[in-house]
Amino acid sequence: MEATRICFVRHGETSWNAEKRIQGNIDVGLNEEGLAQAEAAAQWLSPLPIEALYSSDLQRARQTAQRLASALQLAPILRPEFRERRYGLFEGLTYEQSRSRYPDVYQLFEERVPDFVIPYGGESLRQLHLRVSAGLRRLVDEHPGQTIAVVTHGGVLDIVNRLVRGTSLHQPRDFLIPNAGINWVSATADCWHMEAWGVTDHLAMVGLDELP
Repeated sequence: MEATRICFVRHGETSWNAEKRIQGNIDVGLNEEGLAQAEAAAQWLSPLPIEALYSSDLQRARQTAQRLASALQLAPILRPEFRERRYGLFEGLTYEQSRSRYPDVYQLFEERVPDFVIPYGGESLRQLHLRVSAGLRRLVDEHPGQTIAVVTHGGVLDIVNRLVRGTSLHQPRDFLIPNAGINWVSATADCWHMEAWGVTDHLAMVGLDELP
């Protein structure tokens, strides 16, 4: 069976990224830097034989996908399963505000307790993993042997990296997830392989890393 190759692109920078403010499912658009990053990623990928383009339905991902769509001459297909993690009561706060206002809750979040559900509508890492992995299996089933692109978020890419490498949800992150970074993985059935991660050669300045 031929492998499906997936190019994952994190959305470009937003003003909330620059402020280290937690976005989650709050629908924040790209800032000027983010729009430039999205265009740079689009031009970098334009010569490649990408056959389908998918995106989270949140605005910052859609705006990034629209740049890729123009360069690749593809219509983006929105998939809510690739939305950012729901961060519940942390959404709209900076990381420092979250830590100072809700220290006990933040500690569980920071320690990456897999089954800890963030209060007030948040998701656990386990729930996010189930959502993202189901979305990935669906893509592989729909595009055997093809090369496709997915525009998504830092929290989703954290899960993708761990799924492909087989690392635990609890393990501290040992990889970068820059804004507009390009990441390549391939899959045959349930066998995943990482080809490249966090590529930023197309960016004039390296995008902000996903925090924390």
